[in-house]
Amino acid sequence: MRGKIARVVLTAVGAAALGGALVAQQAPAQVTPQELAQGLPADGSRWPVFGGNYSNHRHSPLTQITPENVTRLVPQWTFQTETVGRGFETTPLLRDNVLYATGLLNTAWAIDARTGRTIWRYKRELPPEGTLTACCGLVNRGFGMLGDKLFMVTLDAHVIALDMKTGAVVWDATMENYKNGYASTLAPLVVKDKVIVGIAGGEFGIRGFIDAYDAQTGKRAWRTYTIPGPGEPGNETWAGDSWQRGGAGVWVTGAHDPEQNLVFFGTGNPGPDYHSESRKGDNLWSDSLLALDVDTGKMRWGYQFTPHDIHDWDATHVPILADLTIGGQPRKVVMVANRNGFFYTLDRTTGKVITAKPFVQTTWAKEIAADGRPVVLPGHVPDEKGSTTCPDITGGTNFYPPSFDPKQGLFFVNAREVCMTYYAWKPEYTPGERFTGGAGQRPKGPEFTATGAIRAIDPVTAERKWEFPLITPATTGVLSTASGLLFAGDAEGNLLALDSRSGKLLWRYQMGANLHGTSPITYMLDGRQHLLVPSGTTLTAWALSEVPRVPSTR
Repeated sequence: MRGKIARVVLTAVGAAALGGALVAQQAPAQVTPQELAQGLPADGSRWPVFGGNYSNHRHSPLTQITPENVTRLVPQWTFQTETVGRGFETTPLLRDNVLYATGLLNTAWAIDARTGRTIWRYKRELPPEGTLTACCGLVNRGFGMLGDKLFMVTLDAHVIALDMKTGAVVWDATMENYKNGYASTLAPLVVKDKVIVGIAGGEFGIRGFIDAYDAQTGKRAWRTYTIPGPGEPGNETWAGDSWQRGGAGVWVTGAHDPEQNLVFFGTGNPGPDYHSESRKGDNLWSDSLLALDVDTGKMRWGYQFTPHDIHDWDATHVPILADLTIGGQPRKVVMVANRNGFFYTLDRTTGKVITAKPFVQTTWAKEIAADGRPVVLPGHVPDEKGSTTCPDITGGTNFYPPSFDPKQGLFFVNAREVCMTYYAWKPEYTPGERFTGGAGQRPKGPEFTATGAIRAIDPVTAERKWEFPLITPATTGVLSTASGLLFAGDAEGNLLALDSRSGKLLWRYQMGANLHGTSPITYMLDGRQHLLVPSGTTLTAWALSEVPRVPSTR
């Protein structure tokens, strides 16, 4: 990728050479662990972590943009890249009026939030593109930050730290050898002095893991494998040596509970994806949610959503934490709308299921039993002839982030109503090559028409409160605000504003490209609430055409 980005061309080196004085004048105070733990401040001046806060609520306290005035949004600037491909999956971070965003092929930028001007640009030198093994696009989902550093994972399975002021590399740590199928794409979760990341590669016969690195030095602090090795509890759930190439990657950002000193990460599908006989057993801890101690990586508990998954239903979702009153009692919960079609509310101190019900059409299991295991229905094991199951490979939802409004007590998710005919055959394992053992295709017939919806779910009961139907399934995350707004997108490239209390469509705008895998963020800048929308390979900032007057208190 050559360098013309927005109005200014600056590489990481060029920023230091050509714009050093400007950057030095704007040098921010260091980001503290306390600032990250606070999450979104009441004044909306920062977006410090991937989900807005460690609980991943992706819910803003800002109220300047409302259901009554959202139709008056107008673009402020558009930041364009010359990258070609699926586009942004990043959640930009904001601090001191500077946006930090990552893009395709491990390109990254610091952007002036007032103008969309590039402050610096970083481009990682990657191995030849044909040798990279990221399953589903050469993407990156964002930065973490701490002190004067930004942290990013790479497609060749490294973790790097960049100087926030210049984009220069401070340290570079190798996670694994990318030639053996390893990659990394998630936004790091930075907690205390640790940068916590995961590995991708479930379609390439890797053994998944979660790592923590010292934020100052890049030295690895701990590693927790998502598949138990010989002698460890759970290894017996893998037949023979199938655990060695069992997948269970971690490619979506987790959540953090400071009170329990835990992080929560979802894990991916077992490998090979579809061929049941290649890995008999439950295949722990694939398709699971893991609660790990921040300091040691030791697993406090694990819950497996889909034992012995044969439909590629990764549980690499964005987990959302909340404190709810259930049955008259306060409960600390973690909520997940799962790719397998069920919505779950779990006790986050024990991992036990509180409630679980389908939120889309789900034909493979009748219900989730009292012991937390799905009651599986017959006729849904893929073979060479094919078996039709709902949901499809992409799932009832996927990695794109949901949101949670704590005042309304509603969980908002982009849901998909899609079925698939799954096929399976015995695969041969070759390091660095795809190891899936099957495939899928959409079944024909009017009863299999694919649709989608933005849905609001009550996590206490797992019941649907409202939905906004979509013509075709979309792959967009959602953002909610305290004024009662919900922002999302559809598969046709429209940015949508809904009333979060009813699901009523209030406004739409054709962006010209989809919001894929991420959602807008919102923040306050110079007294105006901005909405930043990643669509395709552009970022567009929106604000109201006129700032509402604040009523006098005198």
